[in-house]
Amino acid sequence: MPWRCNVMTMVERPPGYHDAMSYPLSKALSGRRARRFSLGAAIPEGALRYASARPPLPLDPVEKGMVLAAASGTTGWHYMIPFNPTYAPFLPNYSGTAWGRTFPSSAGFHTSELFFTDDEGVYHLPSRDGPRPAAGPEEPAGPPENMLARSVKLRDGRLQLPPRDPHLEAHNRWCVNRPGSLLIIPVADIAQHMLLGLCYLLQNRAALYDDLNRTPIPGLDRYSDLFDAQNIYPLSFMELLSCTEASVEISASCYAGMLQLQAMGLGGWMFDGINPFSVLGATGDPDVPGLGFRYDTDERWALPNPTGLEGHFEGFCPPHCKDMREAVDRVVERKFGPGGPFHRDTPGPWKESREVRGGAQTHSEEFRECVALQAQYVLDTFGKFPGTVPTIWVQMYLQAHHLDLGFYDEKFGPGAYLETHAEHMKKWHPGLEERGSE
Repeated sequence: MPWRCNVMTMVERPPGYHDAMSYPLSKALSGRRARRFSLGAAIPEGALRYASARPPLPLDPVEKGMVLAAASGTTGWHYMIPFNPTYAPFLPNYSGTAWGRTFPSSAGFHTSELFFTDDEGVYHLPSRDGPRPAAGPEEPAGPPENMLARSVKLRDGRLQLPPRDPHLEAHNRWCVNRPGSLLIIPVADIAQHMLLGLCYLLQNRAALYDDLNRTPIPGLDRYSDLFDAQNIYPLSFMELLSCTEASVEISASCYAGMLQLQAMGLGGWMFDGINPFSVLGATGDPDVPGLGFRYDTDERWALPNPTGLEGHFEGFCPPHCKDMREAVDRVVERKFGPGGPFHRDTPGPWKESREVRGGAQTHSEEFRECVALQAQYVLDTFGKFPGTVPTIWVQMYLQAHHLDLGFYDEKFGPGAYLETHAEHMKKWHPGLEERGSE
């Protein structure tokens, strides 16, 4: 059975923590670099040949929590989209969550969550729907250890990513998922993102057309009062848009974490050089289970289609829903049910939060039927939902590790790393100081 990490007491803050909390954004931006050479690493040949003389050093709980909080922390209430003249007097009802996070999402859909792995295990970090952030100007997302307490351990040991084709790009095999590293994996539910997008379209009097088969969606004309027949979106474009928007979300998550690395003096980088099907566990190789997501294959598809991890991160589509109508109802419940962004009793940032949240128009039965009709057509026609892009997608990753400064001192000129890197060991791990640049 999965278990939750239990951080019993707040860990004492090292001096580096306080420095990171006040580190200038401008320095994090200008000093952002991919720094791949970690303690314990080796480049066996070539002009940059070097072997670390020091063993790997895992991130401690505060370090790990701070990187996770930067990549997927809950930062307060989402402010939503306040006005659309065509909706007035109703509030635009696009958002999927009431929560603000450290990275943006198109119309506040927020369909992604983090998975991560280190020497201790493989974890899932539920974060897209709360919990409510702690109050306080210094730690709006709560202390970093909270991220570990909320994480669900899926299994012991580091994620299995063999350093060979087709799992890792050749240039990443020497440095990715190494002992001591923290590998963060944001995962997006494209099916849910697509459903939220269809709701968005219909609220703006638009609907789908199957441009791939050059046919209108059968039965859609029954709902002609809900959309403008001249306002039709090609299915292929809508699915590309959904995948692109979700990819931007998970990339922004990694970028937020990347900036945190500069402030903390950790090495690492964001990248996409891992086979996404190896990560999710959809290669068919029993020796590479990845995260263990369910997947299906079909002769109509060029690639396997991951759909979800049962009990943890399930795509809003069959087999995790009975049909697409049930998936639509789940979307509506997330938006308008208890804790959702458009439920009157969900707290918020406004002086009259009940009035604001209750000012959004609920999706009617006819509206739900129309969205479900379009989604079910896609599922029935292509055998999956969405039809032309994966149901679940990973594309960008963030790795954090401790740098071997000796490599940079020997192979680079001055300025290869920041002052935070030079002082990291002294300020985070007293007794393990490593010489920085002279």
